Amino acid sequence: MSEPSLTRRDVAGRPRGLVLMLHGGTPRSDEPVGERSASWLRAATMQRSITPRLHEAGVATWLLRHRVRGWNDPSTPSPVPDARWALAAVRRELGALPVVLLGHSMGARTAVHVADDDLVAGVVALAPWLPPGEPVDTLRGRRLVIAHGHRDRITSFRAGADYARRAAAVATEVEHLDMGPVGHYMFRRSGRWNDVALTRSLAILAPTLAR
Repeated sequence: MSEPSLTRRDVAGRPRGLVLMLHGGTPRSDEPVGERSASWLRAATMQRSITPRLHEAGVATWLLRHRVRGWNDPSTPSPVPDARWALAAVRRELGALPVVLLGHSMGARTAVHVADDDLVAGVVALAPWLPPGEPVDTLRGRRLVIAHGHRDRITSFRAGADYARRAAAVATEVEHLDMGPVGHYMFRRSGRWNDVALTRSLAILAPTLAR
């Protein structure tokens, strides 16, 4: 099995915060994620778009490439240890740095599973795959933003809204954005998707950036 890897876009010197991007996938697959994977390429395109503005604020971006495409066994989801590995790399190399988890689809589901890491300040979930029963306690004391098109036929807008309502009981702040009559893959209104990813990540990091 291939190893996870990181595409790092670092700032000069020590960053003031970091956005860890988590790409999408599929319910079941042991196929390795390669450089031609559509889900990874979509995230890489967004990373290139939002990084310049984040760098201006002293924020680095790291894009995680998972080992395999699938979520797979619900009891031991394949992308979760990859995300834990990436957070451990942040801690090892940069110390106690606030992190925003920016995830699309399966990446958003992965994000809410690992949001209990001490480094995580919040989650920005784009077109998230959040079936009933996904954990919300991991978001205690953190901020959550969900952005979803209501014509998404791959993941459920209603399930995302239900998750936002449950998370509101433990998170410090929850925002649920209707991105309008758009689908799952963020092709339509891509500029708005990028803007939400950028502005909400900066908003979550604002208390640190203001110091």
